[in-house]
Amino acid sequence: MSDFTRRGALGLLGGAATLPMLGAPAFANTKMTVGALRFTSHAASFVALERGYFAEEGLDVEFRFFEAAQPMAVAIASGDADYAVTAISGGLISLAEKGAAKVIGGALIEEQGIDGQKVMASNAAYDAGLTSPSMLDGKSFAVTQPGSSFHYMGSKISSAEGATVSFKPLQKVGAIIGAMKSGQVDAWTIVPHIAKPMAASGAMKIIGNVSDYLPGYQVTTVFTSAENAANERAKTESFLRAFSKGAADFNAALVDKTAGAEADEEMVKLIHKYVYTDRPFDKAAPSIRNGAMRINANASLNMASVNDQLDWFKSEGLVKETITTETVVDTSYVETMS
Repeated sequence: MSDFTRRGALGLLGGAATLPMLGAPAFANTKMTVGALRFTSHAASFVALERGYFAEEGLDVEFRFFEAAQPMAVAIASGDADYAVTAISGGLISLAEKGAAKVIGGALIEEQGIDGQKVMASNAAYDAGLTSPSMLDGKSFAVTQPGSSFHYMGSKISSAEGATVSFKPLQKVGAIIGAMKSGQVDAWTIVPHIAKPMAASGAMKIIGNVSDYLPGYQVTTVFTSAENAANERAKTESFLRAFSKGAADFNAALVDKTAGAEADEEMVKLIHKYVYTDRPFDKAAPSIRNGAMRINANASLNMASVNDQLDWFKSEGLVKETITTETVVDTSYVETMS
């Protein structure tokens, strides 16, 4: 994952790697809608707004919040949102195949040594012997929908362990939590800000780390409409520049912890305006910190992971065999890793 592709290296001379260095904003008070989920993993956009990085680029940003990734992808395709962050899903790939959406950068990434997504077992399954992912054979695995990131992770983990699992689509994370608590499903993968409190409360058990199976997994990507990617380059670069500044602040404060205790506290307070807003700060803060996974510097994109995901979708018959990486991704905006 540490090697840059030749195309990515050439980006150092073009628009990709110069994103943080370009000069005056190209716009003045350009209104823009950014799709987001109320997760810590979407913090780069929140930081960019709160610290004026969007405004510095002449962008007047309004957030539109979603409950799941798929509706956000549809909103991008329909023009109801301009830019957003989401996992690569069968739905997103299909929209790209129809010429409606394009991945333009990377966001959340699994990095060994950074506390990331967890493999979970229900208490009933754990008591019956599911104490590590190596014991997954014959077990059930919860996903939201076929072709979701949960499906991809579960498939790759079980394959690595030589296990056969049955996938149970339960539509929503809340439904999965209920099924795990009641022992109706055996295993699941989920982000740390949900996994850790569930394990601490005794509701289920952590039995492994996704990063052990998918190091460098490009969990989420930055995407936009194909129209924006092709014909609104200056605006798209402005968005990515501001987003990248927000990601840098977030990583320094909560991931690398190089910015100091005061910056940590300020960052958590900033994110709390958008995440766990129904909880008092002292209750929300631990969950926000638990959700602090790496966001790619300068929105760089791990193409090795993207290609692996696309190959998996094809192998499962979830997308057309004829879809290429170029169909889904515009690699001209950011550095790419292989």
